[in-house]
Amino acid sequence: MVVSFNTDVLNGLCSDDQLELLDAVDQLRLQGIDHYISLPQIIVCGDQSSGKSSVLEAISGVPFPVKSNLCTRFPTELILRRSPHTDVTVSIIPHKSLSKSEKNTLSAFHEKLDGFEGIPELIESAQVAMGISMQGKGFSKDLLRIEISGPHHPHLTIVDLPGLIHSATKQQSASDVQLVRDVVQTYMKQPRSIILAVVSAKNDFANQIVLKLARSTDPEGKRTMGVITKPDILVPGSGTEAMFVSLAENKEVEFNLGWHVLKNLDSETMDGSSLLHRRNEEEEAFFAEGVWSKLPPSILGVKKLRIKLSEVLLQQIATELPSLIKEIDGKLQDCSDLLDQLGEPRITVREQRLFIARIAEKFQHLMHEVDNGTYTNPFFEGAETKRGYEQRLRAVIQQLNRAFSSKMLQHGQARRIVAPKAEDSPGTVTRDKFIGEVQELIQRTRGRELPGQFNSSIVTDLFVKQSKPWKDIVVKHVESCWIAAKQCVTLAIDSFADGSTSTHLLQMVIVPALNNLKQEVDVKVNWLIDSQVLCHPVTYNEQYLEAVHRVQNQRRNESYKEIVESVFGEVTSDHYSNEYITESTIESLLEKLSQRTEPDDERRAASEAVDRMEAYYNVAIKRTVDDVAIEVIERTLMAALPQIFSPIVVLEMPEDLVSTIAGEPQEVQAERAGLENQIEVLIKGSNTCKRFADSRLAGQ
Repeated sequence: MVVSFNTDVLNGLCSDDQLELLDAVDQLRLQGIDHYISLPQIIVCGDQSSGKSSVLEAISGVPFPVKSNLCTRFPTELILRRSPHTDVTVSIIPHKSLSKSEKNTLSAFHEKLDGFEGIPELIESAQVAMGISMQGKGFSKDLLRIEISGPHHPHLTIVDLPGLIHSATKQQSASDVQLVRDVVQTYMKQPRSIILAVVSAKNDFANQIVLKLARSTDPEGKRTMGVITKPDILVPGSGTEAMFVSLAENKEVEFNLGWHVLKNLDSETMDGSSLLHRRNEEEEAFFAEGVWSKLPPSILGVKKLRIKLSEVLLQQIATELPSLIKEIDGKLQDCSDLLDQLGEPRITVREQRLFIARIAEKFQHLMHEVDNGTYTNPFFEGAETKRGYEQRLRAVIQQLNRAFSSKMLQHGQARRIVAPKAEDSPGTVTRDKFIGEVQELIQRTRGRELPGQFNSSIVTDLFVKQSKPWKDIVVKHVESCWIAAKQCVTLAIDSFADGSTSTHLLQMVIVPALNNLKQEVDVKVNWLIDSQVLCHPVTYNEQYLEAVHRVQNQRRNESYKEIVESVFGEVTSDHYSNEYITESTIESLLEKLSQRTEPDDERRAASEAVDRMEAYYNVAIKRTVDDVAIEVIERTLMAALPQIFSPIVVLEMPEDLVSTIAGEPQEVQAERAGLENQIEVLIKGSNTCKRFADSRLAGQ
């Protein structure tokens, strides 16, 4: 059928004052926002073959297939919008339940027309693309979208839904029955949809499913309007005709929006010469006679219906405007939050490098705070938590250094030398036994020394053996500090970068840099330990000689005390055990004091060697503990942390590494583009809605 499109057909539906608002709503819908926000629209519902498509054609002036052997088998969304250019676009919007490949196939259906004559054929082609056939599936949830734009077209969306099926047949299965009902109810439940419940005069309205569903989704009938079709089928003067007249008067099934009666062209007798103006002429003639002429003209004919729909649609928008604004603003905030989570766009290498550099700048600043022990940055969580403690690296290092110092002092000696009378235990040796071992070692390493002297290398050998545990203790301590630093750095990177960027940064930049730093630290440790234990003892610390003299004086004092007590008996703090001192007693004391404290010169030399080794050990271990803390931990490890990932490091990165780290995956780029597009449309819709909120629209 060839139908000429009348650009004035829908002009009554919306005045110029509301076109901008409706355009914003239409744009929201075109961007898919109606999947999340219910937008004002007119939906045409009814039982199968109730004349819905004819109603849609009459309202819109756009031809649809209305042959008696065809029915609407999928939702058809007619979008009318104003544009400088006139064109028609037909596309398929796949249902969200389909697979990606199925969606891609259906989305590929996108056709443009220069006129309206080919619309029926395109609709049938779309039906084939959806896989609808007599042998295949009978209905589809996919949406056929017909977009018509032109300089004089109003902005409106009208949706024709598949006809509700009463029972399954050979051509329509039970699953088809349920599918159609689900689709219709989905649209009906949208709170901002105006329901046009189309009822055919061919059948008893009490048995038509559309009324039951309309009542269930809109119990008070606030947004439902009834439309009676095919009144010319009724026998004049019959009871059935009277019943439908009563229905049109809103007496049988009451809707707040009332009822309307249309007389469409007979699809059985229509031919290629049928035009829309002929339909209107026949309708006016029909309602001018019989019982229908007694009804108010405002509920008869498509012209009055357009006026009524204009009022209803605008009133619906006015009613829903406050909640629509709130819902759009909520969605806008959600989209903005999601976009913030994606961070700055990173399409070009320059954007990607800038993105990484900003992370590096934050990281470097934070590492300086960590090094200084100032924990005011929001990065730091509660110190009582495990994570909060790990973030405070300076505190962790301080604690590890203290534990390291304590362990060196307690377990740094290969064997702990104890008092002569003490019992041997694992890891200890009495002084007498140790001196005996040293005496034997002196004999085995004797050079050109005079009797009673010892080779200076003996002190070196003793010190090397006694300090053997140092390296293992130092290495483990440095390893613990490095692990703590790595954990703190990892937490810092995770706090500044998203999951993908953080993973790439850690794998490709941070961990390799930390591993290189660990190698530098290990080299420093080996050098430090070797300088302490592998070269001959060197010290100019006065504490060394003081320690030697102190040990010797202490040992001499202990020996003298034994001699005095052997002569005078036990000496206490308040009296001597012998009351009188004789000349012979004094002579005995002098004789014993003049004797050697050691039985022979070799043992005296061995004792002195042990004294000197212990004195040097005490000086060296304190020096080593400080050197490890300062030279290794502070100057090599901690000082390097802010530099392992700095803006300069980012500047020197090759482009392929920059893109690998910061380049956005295709899905993220698509998500960003979608969010930015949604935000742009939502902002426009929000601003437009708010401009109209206090306007006369709200008072209509």
